[in-house]
Amino acid sequence: MLTGLLCLLFVGLQSGSGEAELIPPSNLNMITLNTNYTLVWDWDWEWDWDQSSAGADQVTFTVQYIGIHQLRRRNPRWNLACSETSERSCDLTELQILYLGIYVLRVRANMDGRHSDWSQKQFCPDKEAVLGPPSKVRLVLDVSSLDVSITDPQTSTNTSMREYIPKLDFNIVYWEQAENGKVLDLRALKLPNNLVNLPNLKEWTLYCVQVQSLYDFYNKSSSYTQPLCIRTEGVTPWWKISLYFLGSLLVAFLLVMAALYGSHLCVQICKATLFPGEKLPSHFKQESDFPRLIVSESELDLCDPVIVSAESARLEIKVDPAVDSMVPPAGLEQDSSGRHSRQNSSSSGDSGIYSAGGNSSGLHPNMTSSSQNAQRSFDSEKRKMSDMNLEFKGFPVVPDEGVVDVEV
Repeated sequence: MLTGLLCLLFVGLQSGSGEAELIPPSNLNMITLNTNYTLVWDWDWEWDWDQSSAGADQVTFTVQYIGIHQLRRRNPRWNLACSETSERSCDLTELQILYLGIYVLRVRANMDGRHSDWSQKQFCPDKEAVLGPPSKVRLVLDVSSLDVSITDPQTSTNTSMREYIPKLDFNIVYWEQAENGKVLDLRALKLPNNLVNLPNLKEWTLYCVQVQSLYDFYNKSSSYTQPLCIRTEGVTPWWKISLYFLGSLLVAFLLVMAALYGSHLCVQICKATLFPGEKLPSHFKQESDFPRLIVSESELDLCDPVIVSAESARLEIKVDPAVDSMVPPAGLEQDSSGRHSRQNSSSSGDSGIYSAGGNSSGLHPNMTSSSQNAQRSFDSEKRKMSDMNLEFKGFPVVPDEGVVDVEV
């Protein structure tokens, strides 16, 4: 009883003479996954009677670490992990912490230049770090069997955990998934291989697979990966093959017909666009005496070619009025080419048509009716030549070198 009173008196005197010390952090713990390490702790400021007015926002924390073998030195050198942080955690992932090493971690609280005592914790990653599941699982179907491809757990630098755990195993659990979601025929395999074949599976059946990592030395096991499900295959029945073949033929036929119809439609559209059809008036289509734009080949053969040339001298017939009243002599004849020639005056004496004195009474009496007929024929030819002269005035006529102008 006396001793307790003395202790209380000593504490009261010390508190009256100086400031109270800060409470050190408590419940140090490591949150780990493969090579990712984070130190967390607790600190309850309400336990310190002198902090009720100051509040907990002004408190910071300092974290240090050192290898356990370095503590045997006379002056061990601690490495700084986090300095004056207000968080209740410190990430140690980026530090050079060996997976097979043993370290000592310590934390203290800081406030207004005062420091609490250090709280320490020993940490061995190889023993305490949590092993993660495979980083990737892939299923490859092979008819009635299934290949499971497994990727190793990854470190913080995206390398395989086999660098630190050579004897890494995998536990493969697979089962048959019923239509109602019920698990049937559950099986498990433990192998160190990254590629595992699951044989003797049922055809056309849904199977699901989960994988976890194992480390037997420290009895570590990771969580399982998400279930991956795939349906196995088998020999296709002949009726399905026939159905697929007929279906493919039908689809090919429809595609060909669609292509042909599309090409025909495209040709028609191009033809209508580039070569539009013109409708002729009804009077051009009827067979009548009106001029037609379209002439058949048989009608073209009946027509003579027309040659258009420069305007030339027109054919004119000059008739002497004095001679016009005279009866044409009997010696004027028409040759085979349609041209008239006048007999030479020297032959008039030989023909006996004209008399020596040039009197008309000297004509042969039998020539009276014939001369009248010749006169009428001459008048007719004259009218035809006049009509031709009127027509030739409209467009030029190429002179024929063999035609000789005749003056009467």
